[in-house]
Amino acid sequence: MSPHDRHADRIEELLSQMTLEEKAGQLNQEPSTVDVPIDMVEKGLVGSLICANSAYAGTDRQARVRAAALNELQRVAVERSRLGIPLLFARDVIHGHRTVGPIPLGQAASFWPEGVRRLAQIAAREARADGIHWTFTPMLDIARDPRWGRIAEGFGEDPHLASVMAEAVVRGFQESGLHTMSGMAACAKHYVGYGTAEGGRDYNTGEITPTTLENVYLPPFRAAAKAGVATVMAAFIEFDGKPATANGEILNGILRRRWGWDGVIVSDWNAVAELVHHGVAEDLAHAARLAILAGVDIDMAGGAYWRHLPELVRAGKVPQEVLDEAVRRVLRLKAACGLFDDPYTPEDAALVEIPDEHRTAARELARRAIVLLQNKGGLLPLRPGTRIGLVGPLANPAVRETFFGTWTLDGEEQDMTDILSALRSHPGPKEVWHALLPDEAVAQARLCDVVVAVVGEWRHRSGEDNSTTTLDLPPGQTELLQYLGKIGTPLVAVVAAGRSLALEPVLEAADAVLFAFHPGLESGPAIVDVLMGDAEPGGRLPVTFPRCLGQVPIYYNHKNTGRPVPNFRYRYVDRPDSPQFPFGFGLTYTAFEFRDLSVQWDPDGLRASVTVANTGGRDGEEVVQLYVRDDVASISRPVKELKAFRRVAVPAGGEVRVELTVPRNDLGFLDGEGRLHLEPGTFTVWVGPNSAEGLEARFRFEP
Repeated sequence: MSPHDRHADRIEELLSQMTLEEKAGQLNQEPSTVDVPIDMVEKGLVGSLICANSAYAGTDRQARVRAAALNELQRVAVERSRLGIPLLFARDVIHGHRTVGPIPLGQAASFWPEGVRRLAQIAAREARADGIHWTFTPMLDIARDPRWGRIAEGFGEDPHLASVMAEAVVRGFQESGLHTMSGMAACAKHYVGYGTAEGGRDYNTGEITPTTLENVYLPPFRAAAKAGVATVMAAFIEFDGKPATANGEILNGILRRRWGWDGVIVSDWNAVAELVHHGVAEDLAHAARLAILAGVDIDMAGGAYWRHLPELVRAGKVPQEVLDEAVRRVLRLKAACGLFDDPYTPEDAALVEIPDEHRTAARELARRAIVLLQNKGGLLPLRPGTRIGLVGPLANPAVRETFFGTWTLDGEEQDMTDILSALRSHPGPKEVWHALLPDEAVAQARLCDVVVAVVGEWRHRSGEDNSTTTLDLPPGQTELLQYLGKIGTPLVAVVAAGRSLALEPVLEAADAVLFAFHPGLESGPAIVDVLMGDAEPGGRLPVTFPRCLGQVPIYYNHKNTGRPVPNFRYRYVDRPDSPQFPFGFGLTYTAFEFRDLSVQWDPDGLRASVTVANTGGRDGEEVVQLYVRDDVASISRPVKELKAFRRVAVPAGGEVRVELTVPRNDLGFLDGEGRLHLEPGTFTVWVGPNSAEGLEARFRFEP
């Protein structure tokens, strides 16, 4: 019997004993473990704590959380409050805890859900040992505008890829059991449409049509709900005139009634109170009423619920059964996390050193997150015995922490190996010279066989509230690459960033370009593995890369319009309409050829098979991608949509037969009311290495 079921009677008994103030307290999440109002905990007015110093934990330096300190707070709740209900401790464990993996956008680039699941599993084990029960990840916002800083925190522009990764993360955090020391509650956020913020400006308004909501923005959340995610966070954003925090149609209507999901909904930081700023609530009490009636169970850091719900219930403005059901859900979550069985965390369980198997998992995922964008003349991998000049602002060991990326609360810089140290300890190079100053780098380039320039974004140039008006490299970096490119020494650019960038000048200056996102703890060793050929650059782009800012928003699964490019010339007079790199793109150190595509339809769905041949001289991995287009439908449909993918290893000179399947319902679409439409007609299928290339076939679908 699960802890949830075992404590069902106790939960009902507690509900019968609680005052309205104590019930509202269970729905109150205090914003910090620092300066916690102990008297409120004693009075039962606090149900959970978010272990963060501020609303901007993704960019602020955060104090480490220790089990001993959390146990002290827990003793106040369990031993000194009237009913002894334990606290739930939450923290943003976004892409690793002590073992920091690639940022989520980099994880998506791996197209390797098993590696993503493994990282979440490790994070759950490490965070639970520090006393954390609940994390606010995965972020499932589809993002089509890279100016938006939080694109780094999600899985890119494609609903199918994001859905697969959503399931992987939820499984990784929760499959061991929320009540065990290897599991914790996950949270699908931000429900829904946060990635549509106009102008890429964080927290801004977005406009979403009902069919776009159903077919683009909701699918990853539906996948997380199906995987059993314990909690969901309502988004800051408003659309169609209703902020998500007060939008009962999407919270109670879609999430709970239509999908049958019965977990806990939490607001974002202070989002209930901010309904006043949105102009839909006249004061904090009105905001509390709107949010609780819409389905928000926990008020994060806003203070609206504990201050006003009791009076709202007494005044008949909020039915008591609505309050009781929200409290019941919160208590069930606490039971599922094992807090009614043992509310305390062993104080000797925390990591002293990162285990080798954790490092190995982070390193393997980081390797598969690195995308090879250009490789003129087969410059990479670098040959043994090469004199290497390592330059660029991010090659400085003093800034290695930037490779952690955004939302790294518990990674420790001393655990990292920087790129310079990793390169100097590798047996391949004959010499490794390092230059910090740009003029020194240019002078040194003449003396080397190859120059490796490490450039990109500081870790806090992306993430929450870190939007940009440019997609260029930060000031000075493009100029450095351009100077280095004129020397005549072969140039490799390694770019680390939290978003897609406009890389035309980089591609012109450099012979080879690796895009690493922010790869995490094992950044140095993983990047050197790829540079020296110990590993393939395994990544494929989870977002379309524009040629310039003016193309944004640009994404592969757009609608065709009545005058599609190139049939009707072009959209721009000064640049090509096509992207710099399409979704799914990534080169390898070998060569692959796709042959003999076969497509079959049966009542269960689409079955496609293709031969993938490695025609190069190295063993390698290819990400086989299947795209579908509904040629004629009752509503306009995207030009193509990713429906399946598979990472396969193929030895040099060998070939494998790869089979991909698409379930029957995935060939349909949802209307604005969420009804599935499966319409007869022809479908075009592409199977290849990215969204712009591949073999083509067609079949007729008969529902």
